Amino acid sequence: MCLLCTLRVDVIFVDREGKRIPVKGKLGESVLYLAHRYDIDLEGACESSLACSTCHVYVSTEYFDKLPDPDEREDDMLDMAPMLQENSRLGCQIILTKELDGAEFTLPKITRNFYVDGHVPKPH
Repeated sequence: MCLLCTLRVDVIFVDREGKRIPVKGKLGESVLYLAHRYDIDLEGACESSLACSTCHVYVSTEYFDKLPDPDEREDDMLDMAPMLQENSRLGCQIILTKELDGAEFTLPKITRNFYVDGHVPKPH
């Protein structure tokens, strides 16, 4: 097996229209930045500072329990997310590990959009 392959994780985003988008993530990368790298419409208005819920995603059931529990700040922000579900998490707080290889992250049908001027945050 190649070294590069061991540093990659295959995941799938499911966009708001239900389109499945397979992507290759880097170990240690957040789901939010992975989405930005592939131009997937996951906002992240606060740029991972845990001050919004615009990177809210649903984690596929079989992978949800493989994530560390959310801390209190993430729980507080999730409370602001529309269409909250049992498998809801913030994409900025999900860090890719080998255990997440094959996971699906579904974008909710709606989000609370913080930007009204058309600004789309870009990863640093």
